[in-house]
Amino acid sequence: MKRLEIEKKLKKALDKERFTHTMGVMYTAASLAMAHGADLEQALYAGLLHDCAKCIPNRKKIKICKKHGIHISLSEERNPFLLHAKLGAYFARKRYGVKDKEILHAIQVHTTGEPGMNVLDKILYIADYIEPNRNKAPDLAEVRRLAFEDLDKAMLKILSDTLDYLNERGGELDPMTMKTYKYFKKER
Repeated sequence: MKRLEIEKKLKKALDKERFTHTMGVMYTAASLAMAHGADLEQALYAGLLHDCAKCIPNRKKIKICKKHGIHISLSEERNPFLLHAKLGAYFARKRYGVKDKEILHAIQVHTTGEPGMNVLDKILYIADYIEPNRNKAPDLAEVRRLAFEDLDKAMLKILSDTLDYLNERGGELDPMTMKTYKYFKKER
């Protein structure tokens, strides 16, 4: 399926704010791909489809995952909104015809990250955090600058800020986010 066709479908499937965010992530991912010599088309498609399952109600996310044999961790069971990443990769393949395994993987890990992320994975994770419509994260100007200089430094800063935020708010931390943070901390 061509990108413009997917955009039209997503405009109907997502609420207005989510669609605006999606377009911001798509263009930010493309910019990061150009800055870091990554594949532009992969970045565009990953950005466009990263939240394609976001607007599905949480109970329905669980139901669809179970129906299609998509593993649900304990953390995801308690916080089903996290499932939009795995479900998004599934929908990208089944509903939107994406066959590129790197695009599908980037979508799957864009919420929690994972140790050993490739360049596209990092680009999507970072683009989701820094796209122009985002304005609430701490140190956003610094993260945006880092994103165009060093993907690993940007990842570490985002993960560190995320952990601080969850600790302050008492939010539940997905174990994969902690593993990802430790991986990037060790790499530095």
